[in-house]
Amino acid sequence: MTPDHAPARRTVAKGALAGAAALLLGAAPAPAASASAPAVPSGARSLRLPAPTGPYAVGATVRHLVDSSRNDPWEPAIGVRELMVTVLRPTAAGRGFPRMPQLTPGAAEAFTVLAPLVRPRLPAAGVDWAATLTHARTGAPPLPGRRPVLLHSPGGGDSRAMGSSLAIDLASHGWTVVTVDHPGDASEVEFPDGRPGRERVRTTVLRPDLDAGTFRTMIDTRVADLRFVLDALRLDRVGLYGHSAGGTAVAQALHEDPRVAAAVNLEGYLDRMDGALLPVAREGTDRPLLLAGTDGFRDDRLDRSWSALLAHGGPVARRELADSDHWVFTDYAALVPQLQAAGLTTAAGRAEMVGTVDPRVSVPAVRKLVRSFFARHLPVPR
Repeated sequence: MTPDHAPARRTVAKGALAGAAALLLGAAPAPAASASAPAVPSGARSLRLPAPTGPYAVGATVRHLVDSSRNDPWEPAIGVRELMVTVLRPTAAGRGFPRMPQLTPGAAEAFTVLAPLVRPRLPAAGVDWAATLTHARTGAPPLPGRRPVLLHSPGGGDSRAMGSSLAIDLASHGWTVVTVDHPGDASEVEFPDGRPGRERVRTTVLRPDLDAGTFRTMIDTRVADLRFVLDALRLDRVGLYGHSAGGTAVAQALHEDPRVAAAVNLEGYLDRMDGALLPVAREGTDRPLLLAGTDGFRDDRLDRSWSALLAHGGPVARRELADSDHWVFTDYAALVPQLQAAGLTTAAGRAEMVGTVDPRVSVPAVRKLVRSFFARHLPVPR
């Protein structure tokens, strides 16, 4: 699919961090990111992600995929569309292999600057974003045999790293999970190296005043990205799940691609910003789709677009989490309460991002919601 709108504003490849910071909220320019470890002030807090609950250890492999049939819609000078993905698989060998960091060194350096710009309730200082470790092990060999595959698409302005906890938990229960970055709208993506048209660390082009054309480009590009990953990894009969813009994209990809057997939309709209319904909402679906939301984010636009799909009947269900808000479906569910406890965000800031719910309640609830859906529709062989 080729997007029919190119955004008017783009960051430039050189000085990517400075460009992104200047675009976001009119902030002062920041130094350009590098692949070296970021300088972290003494006393900066390290954050922790919750451990997975399944019977398997999880191994992680990072892949760089290049789609030479498409150009990049945000940076046409690149000449191709590039993606970074992480493949998470059950493994019998856990100890002895290093734990994968949530953010690579270059990505952490960029996120240290961008965090309060892309998510204004996050602190501008006081966090060592490079220190957070996931519970996946790099280099650990996967268990033999074929397993059902799930693809994850993060929210607009988020990188795949912010969905690590849920993805690793699903892999610990036996699925192969592929988390997908969407460069250009992701907050930051670190590639193995630089290339003409971009630096090694690529930052977001999104602005708070998102317009309908940019939203359309983002969703169309994400759908094409997900379908390309299916091609590149030679996948069939997969599940998709995504948050926010990622939820929008996976619902539409379910509609467009018969290789998608089931999908979970974690609080993504099913229309364009101009009010036009997406085809999946306009025409319905004959494959399982879960619409999961929160009581804190619910609005007329979400209700209208979700109700349009539900009116068609079929295997579509809606669920809602109480005392929660939009980013409860991400790693922020566990991280933001730690920031509040450290005095790095306020109670209001926490409530605005993830709600007032305790992470000991919200994290298991989200995991169980997604896991039980895929256990019904793409079960792991026993």
